Amino acid sequence: MDAFAALITGFEVALTPLNLAVAFAGVALGTAIGALPGIGPINAVALLLPLCFALKLPPETALILLAGLYYGSGYGGRISSILLNIPGDPGLVMTTLDGYPLAKSGRGAAALAISGIGSFVGGTSAVVLMTFLAVPLARLALSFGPADYVALMVLSFALLGTMSEGKAVKTWIAVALGLLLAMVGIDGGTGVERFTFGSLELLGGIDFTSLTIGLFAVAEILMLAEGMISGTVSRTGDGARLTFREILFCTPAMLRATGIGFFLGVLPGTGASVASAMAYTAEKRVSDKGSFGKGDMRGLAAPETADNAAQTASMVPMLALGIPGSGTTAVMLGAFMMYSITPGPLLFTQRPEVAWGLIASMYIGNLMLLVLNLPLVGLFARLLLVPAWILYPGILALSYAGVYAVSNSAFELLITTGIGILAYALRKVGIPLIPLMLAFVLARLLEDNFRRALSLSDGGYEILFSTPTSVILWLLAIVAIGLPLIRKPKLHPAVPVAEAGKPGA
Repeated sequence: MDAFAALITGFEVALTPLNLAVAFAGVALGTAIGALPGIGPINAVALLLPLCFALKLPPETALILLAGLYYGSGYGGRISSILLNIPGDPGLVMTTLDGYPLAKSGRGAAALAISGIGSFVGGTSAVVLMTFLAVPLARLALSFGPADYVALMVLSFALLGTMSEGKAVKTWIAVALGLLLAMVGIDGGTGVERFTFGSLELLGGIDFTSLTIGLFAVAEILMLAEGMISGTVSRTGDGARLTFREILFCTPAMLRATGIGFFLGVLPGTGASVASAMAYTAEKRVSDKGSFGKGDMRGLAAPETADNAAQTASMVPMLALGIPGSGTTAVMLGAFMMYSITPGPLLFTQRPEVAWGLIASMYIGNLMLLVLNLPLVGLFARLLLVPAWILYPGILALSYAGVYAVSNSAFELLITTGIGILAYALRKVGIPLIPLMLAFVLARLLEDNFRRALSLSDGGYEILFSTPTSVILWLLAIVAIGLPLIRKPKLHPAVPVAEAGKPGA
C-alpha cells in the first residue's frame, strides 16, 4: 500500500498543467530529434540540460522533461532504423533486421505501429516493475561483480556468433572486425596507443556515430545507387496496415522481451544494446520458422520491447542508488547534481515529489508517445515515396550533419566515408554488419570488466568462474556455441518477404 500511496502522490505532481505540458513537449521533441540520423538520446538530453536550468524549472519538472526526451528520442530513432536502415543508437541495431525488410516490402506503417506498441508495452511494464521493485532490484544489481559481467559479455558474443545460421564463419569474421575497430585509440588501462598509426585524431577511438552512419547510411546508399544503376531496386508504397491479429501474434514475444530487457537494463552499464540483442536471439530460437531477418513482426517486436524496457529499467539504479545505468542516465544524474539533489534510497522519502513525480510521469509519457505516434505512422511511411533523387542525397546530408554536430571534426567525416566503403565491400561478400556493430559496442564493456576482475584477483583467472552467476552464464555461453554444432541443420521453407510478418508465417 505504501507504493500505491506514493504513486498517487506522484500522479498529483505529474498531472499538474505545467508538468503535463513539459512531458508532452519532451516526448514530441524527443521523437523529432531521435528521427535525425546520428543524434541519439544522450546528445538530445545533454543539449537540453542547460536549458532546464536557464529557465529555472523546478527539479521535478526538469527531470520529467528530460525523461520524456529520453524515451521520446528512442522512439524517433526507430523511424530512421525501420524506414532507412540507419540506427541512431546501439539499442536500435537489431530493429533493422526485420524492420527494414518490412519497410521494403511496403509495410513500413505496420512496422512503425508494432514498434510503437512494443515500446509502449516494454516501457509501461518496466515502469510498473520499477514502481514496486526499484530499491531491492537495484541492490540485487550491485551484487553483479566484474566476473559476472565478463561472463555476461561472453554469452552475448556467443549469441552474436550464432545469430546468422549457415553463415557462422562470416559472422565470426564480423565479430572480430568489430573487436578490432573497438581497440582503436588509447588503452584505458595502460595509456598505450593502439592502432592509431600516429594519428592524433584516432587517439580518442572511433566514435559510435561515425561507425553507425558509415556502416548503415553510407553503405546502404552505395548499395541503392548500385541497384538503381543496374535497375534492380524498386520503390514500394505502403501496403496493409497492422491488424489486431498481428498484435496478438506478437504479444508473447513482447512479454518475453520485457522480462529480458528489464533484467538487463537494471544492471549498471549493460545498456539496451545487450538487451535487444538477447531478446532478438531468444525469440529467434523460440519462434523462428525461417522468416526472421526477412520481415517477421516478432523479430521487430522483441528487440523494440526489450530496448524500451531496458531504457526505463536503467533509471532504477540511478534513482535507487545514485549509480547511472546507461550513458543517458549518467547525463540525467547531472541534472540531479545541478539541483543539489542526491539520488539514492533516501530520495524516495526525502524528496518524494521528485522520485515519485518522475515515475508517475513515465506512465503518462509512454501513453502520450503511443497516442502521438500511432496516428502518424502512415505519414512517416510516406517518406519512402519521396523521389530517390531527393531522398538519398538528403539522407546522406543529414547523416554527415549528424556526425559533424556530434564530433565537430572534419576528420570524422573521412572516417565515416572510409567505414562506409568498407561496409559496402563487406556486404558484397556476404559478411553481416549487425554482429560487427554489436561487437564494437560490447567490446569496451568486456575489456573494462575483464581488467577489473584480474585486478581484484592479482591476475588470477580463477576469479572469472568464482560466483554461481558467472558459472551459469559461462555454461549458457558454451551451450549457445555448441548446440548449433551438434544439432542437425533445420531446413526452412522459403518464406516470401511480404508474408513473413503475418501470423502463421
